[in-house]
Amino acid sequence: MTTTSLALPVADVRLLARFAYLAVAAALATIALKTLAWRLTGSAGLLSDALESVVNLAAAVLAVVVLRWSAKPPDDEHTYGHAKAEYVSAGAEGAMILIAAASIAWIAIERLISPAPLQDIGIGLVISVGASLINLAVGLALLRAGGQHRSVTLEADGRHLLTDVWTSIGVVVGVAAAALTGWERLDPIIALAVAVNIIITGVGLVRRFTGGLLDRALPEDERAAIQRVLDDVDGTTVRFHALRTRQAGRRSFASVHVLVPGDWTVQRGHDLLERVEAALRDTVPGLVVFTHLEPLEDPASHADADLDRTPPPADADEPRVHTPRRTS
Repeated sequence: MTTTSLALPVADVRLLARFAYLAVAAALATIALKTLAWRLTGSAGLLSDALESVVNLAAAVLAVVVLRWSAKPPDDEHTYGHAKAEYVSAGAEGAMILIAAASIAWIAIERLISPAPLQDIGIGLVISVGASLINLAVGLALLRAGGQHRSVTLEADGRHLLTDVWTSIGVVVGVAAAALTGWERLDPIIALAVAVNIIITGVGLVRRFTGGLLDRALPEDERAAIQRVLDDVDGTTVRFHALRTRQAGRRSFASVHVLVPGDWTVQRGHDLLERVEAALRDTVPGLVVFTHLEPLEDPASHADADLDRTPPPADADEPRVHTPRRTS
């Protein structure tokens, strides 16, 4: 039996941390630029954009902490590792986004009731566009790194930054329109639209957080790839059941029961499991595989596919103890 540590390579951790620090630097830069744009113009829309960048900073700092935490090796209390810590980042970021949206809506409603003229629109919008370009570049980099390294944290940060870019575009257009038309209430209306857009993003991140806590299955394409590997095994003497998968941050897990003829030797069964596990790991990178070998002819082998296992018959000679076998 071969095993692989659930701890993530140090090089991967350092690489992901660099991207998180990049997000921190981008957040600091955009906060400074957007705050300056708001101070110059007095625009509620630009203020809402600056407040969202404050959320970006908090999320980026949290990402640095969570990425290092999730990379810790398994211990006695966390034998499957700490990869699920990444969902904490997604959930916290979603909550912060919702708080920011409420703050933006409050400011916008006040400005709707008491509109104020805008000033120095040209320079303010140029500064805001410059901040958005920073977010665009960093957001694309985080999204690419999150996909390559299966990092929920970086992917959430990247999607948030790209959402921020679209928000900023809407704010710039709205503020420019308010200045051109002289309709001062258009500015807070744009801010309210920003708040609604941010709420949608926040709800999506919170759903991602809850899905991770509930052990959501692997994506459909990966499950289909796993099933194809099992289907390719000779079905005349080998059967599979109780296939289960789950995602935990950057880690993927799969477990399956393998039914073989009862007269097989232990060595023959072991060799089959090694081949199946290797094929599954090649199909889904980073997959941790648990297999359980059972005799095909034994009725008890077919009664344990459910999580709540069927009790053995009362007249069974000996209680069977099924110990899962793990490789990764």
